[in-house]
Amino acid sequence: MPITLPQDFQTVGAHLEALLAKVRSGATGEDVVRDIEQAIALLGEQGVQDSLTGLLNQRGLMRRLDEELERSRRTGHAFSIAVIAIDGYQDIVSQYGAELAQAAARALATSASRLLRALDAIGRISDDEFALVLPTTWIEHTGIPVARIISGVSNADWADKSPELLITFSSGLTPNAYGDSATSMIIRAREALALARSKGPGASAQLEKILPPIDVGGF
Repeated sequence: MPITLPQDFQTVGAHLEALLAKVRSGATGEDVVRDIEQAIALLGEQGVQDSLTGLLNQRGLMRRLDEELERSRRTGHAFSIAVIAIDGYQDIVSQYGAELAQAAARALATSASRLLRALDAIGRISDDEFALVLPTTWIEHTGIPVARIISGVSNADWADKSPELLITFSSGLTPNAYGDSATSMIIRAREALALARSKGPGASAQLEKILPPIDVGGF
């Protein structure tokens, strides 16, 4: 069975094919160098970009989270992350088709892109999950931008697909803590998301890392 490449890599492939044709036709020098540089730039961009929404993909988001963890270690500034998920995503796919489920993902991406600060980051880390990195944001305040993003898309009108359809979003929030890695923070945010979903659709929950007690022996 032939392999179908994602649309973003098809774009890079088309660019490389055009470059190869130019070289075969005898092109040399600055024209070829310029095209090679453009191809490299495209590869770098597509490697961290989600083709459906234009947001960061999981790789790009984890890289951004690593950067924020390093910055926090240097400066001592706290930050938080959140994972927002489309409730019943697979049920939506089964009942209404993948196109509608993907439209919900794009709508959430549009809402987030419009409402987040320039220093924030958001990425799509699975079919139905989005992760937000919110620098210099205490956990007590993390729910505010998350609620705004969800509110911005929850009232979307899906009547043309199904008059009774209501798409909801749940969220799990967590702050950074000593010894965290990007992976441990995403795991904890997903655990918070599971707590939220246990309450029902459209809920939110937060979870902090349990740190070992301080040894005060000798004081």
